[in-house]
Amino acid sequence: MANDKRPRPPTLTLDPSDRLVSSADGPAAAPPPPRQPAAPRRARKSGGGGGQGRGPKRSWLKRLVLWGVTAAIWVGVGVAGLVAWYAMDLPDIDGMTTTTRRPAVVFQSTNGETFATFGDVYGRPLELAEMAPTIAQAVIATEDRRFYRHFGLDVWGLARATVTNIRAGRVVQGGSTITQQLAKNLFLTPDRTLKRKVQELLMALWLERRFTKEQILTIYLNRVYLGSGTFGVDAAAKRYFDVSASRLDLYQSAVLAGLLKAPSRYSPLNDPEASHKRTLDVLSNMVEAGFIDRRDADLAALTGAARAVKRPVPAGRYFADWVMSHLSEMGDVQGRDIVVHTTLDLGLQRKAEADLKAMLDGPGAKAAATQGAVVVMAPDGAVRALVGGRDYDDSQFNRATQAQRQPGSSFKPFVYLAAMEQGLTPSDTFDDAPIKLGNWKPGNYNGKFEGPVTLRRAFAQSTNTVAVRLIEEVGPGRVVNLAHKLGIVSELGREASLALGTSETNLLELTTAYSAFANGGYGVQAFGVEAVTDPDGKVLWSRQGEGFGKVISDQALLHMQEMMSAVLSEGTGKGARLDRPAAGKTGTTQDYRDAWFMGFTADYVAGVWLGNDDQRHEMKKVTGGGLPATLWKSVMTAAHRGLPARPLAVPEPIPSAAASTEGTAGEWPNATSGSGPIRAIGNAIDDLLNSIFGR
Repeated sequence: MANDKRPRPPTLTLDPSDRLVSSADGPAAAPPPPRQPAAPRRARKSGGGGGQGRGPKRSWLKRLVLWGVTAAIWVGVGVAGLVAWYAMDLPDIDGMTTTTRRPAVVFQSTNGETFATFGDVYGRPLELAEMAPTIAQAVIATEDRRFYRHFGLDVWGLARATVTNIRAGRVVQGGSTITQQLAKNLFLTPDRTLKRKVQELLMALWLERRFTKEQILTIYLNRVYLGSGTFGVDAAAKRYFDVSASRLDLYQSAVLAGLLKAPSRYSPLNDPEASHKRTLDVLSNMVEAGFIDRRDADLAALTGAARAVKRPVPAGRYFADWVMSHLSEMGDVQGRDIVVHTTLDLGLQRKAEADLKAMLDGPGAKAAATQGAVVVMAPDGAVRALVGGRDYDDSQFNRATQAQRQPGSSFKPFVYLAAMEQGLTPSDTFDDAPIKLGNWKPGNYNGKFEGPVTLRRAFAQSTNTVAVRLIEEVGPGRVVNLAHKLGIVSELGREASLALGTSETNLLELTTAYSAFANGGYGVQAFGVEAVTDPDGKVLWSRQGEGFGKVISDQALLHMQEMMSAVLSEGTGKGARLDRPAAGKTGTTQDYRDAWFMGFTADYVAGVWLGNDDQRHEMKKVTGGGLPATLWKSVMTAAHRGLPARPLAVPEPIPSAAASTEGTAGEWPNATSGSGPIRAIGNAIDDLLNSIFGR
């Protein structure tokens, strides 16, 4: 058997589980399976339990990390590209010390008091050590408490502000540092864009790298805007408290620091109550930051508000606007800081403003007069007070210089002056009787006619028919030329109705023209500036010239002053009588739309207008001899307080022999006593020459 070469059948290996056993047999021990070579493990497609699931999780983790790193790289590249793109458009850093602003224009009254400013006002640049320490403390405590611990961007402060804003549901706290604010103020625009924020951060990092913290804070405090046209703490300290920033107390420092959030809203000039509440917040911030204790804060809150802000009563803003519009005529003063030394009497200006408002709030309100204007000037044309309306804050429209209105009978002096220049006298008589010119039938205010009246009486009583007869005989052209010589620059109609003031003019022009009656007959131009200097006092421009020379003959001036004085003593202007020699004329337009009183003394010339901006609204029978005369008297009484009474400025009386050569009423055409053909021919020739060459 041993040598049997026949192949053996293959050996079968049975799985023990396939082995049949009887029910009587117990569980048989399975023989150990034969060892097989180890096969490589295969990952399952779906997860399972136990240790077999660790492989797929690790694979996904590796992929997630790989994707995250890749995304981070691309985000970094994108951010770097965005930063590089915005950095290419950064402003010139080297020009950070160059001041770009509107030139400051400061207006001072005759006594040197500043009453208005235009443009941007900068104070004296101060070192941090020169400023009151409380101002820096107040700013840091309120704007950037971690200023000395961050690198230009306060990450923790930004996170805190974000959480606070989310909780509040609105933006209640900002995260910008002082360095970022300086970067924005010096180089950038206030636009809320991604580009501006990125550039702001870049500039802040650059500032932190180039300057020390003290230098950054110094530049910031000297350049930050603090409202009312002021830049820097020194300018603001002088504007609000009339002190240097080196002398600010605790409360004042807190006021200025509070302005940084909203200069207009928290301005102590605009809203003292809101300013005080904001200041209390700043004081609390200083306590929390450890700069002061609660006792100091409470003491400042109690005592500081009462003396913090020196708020001058706003005055002269209409005047300042008028002067500002003429600065271009004053030489090379544009584009630079200047101080304008004006002719304004600030005390008189405040009095005129207060009197006008009281008139319009009281009797004017009952009479449906809602607006008014007042001009007071010296006889040489220097404007001492100019009020263009009841409230500048409500309306900046200047009714003294911009409102063109009919002057009514206040224009009659020019008609009578033309007649006096032709030889008439106040004692000459004319008929106060009905007159018809075409379809026009002018009548008198009282509806009555007196018959023959002297020119003195006709003027004092403002008789319309006589004025129309005078302009018909003198010629409208001569009256227009004479009015222009005296200072009326508005276009005037050359028709008979001009005698009743139907052509429009403004209050400043009319007051200027009346000055010739007060100064001895010399034409003047209204002016409001004596000189212009730079802030150091160097004169850049000074007023030259004395007016236009003699425009009224001595004899005619004497006659006009006699008649204009009669208006106050016995005529329609009795309500304007003063405790000294004065003269003037009333004016009332059709349907009581305008009411005027114009007058003068040896020291002042003044004009008053009352009415409504909408000329469709009539006043309730307000005439020039009523409310305007009352207001004129109040303002002129204040203007003359402390001045001795003086006679009107008139030339020496002309001898009677010379006066007789000027003509009499009997020589005047249509006068009741006869006519003068020689004078009529002379008038015709004069009119012809005026029409050809002008006057």
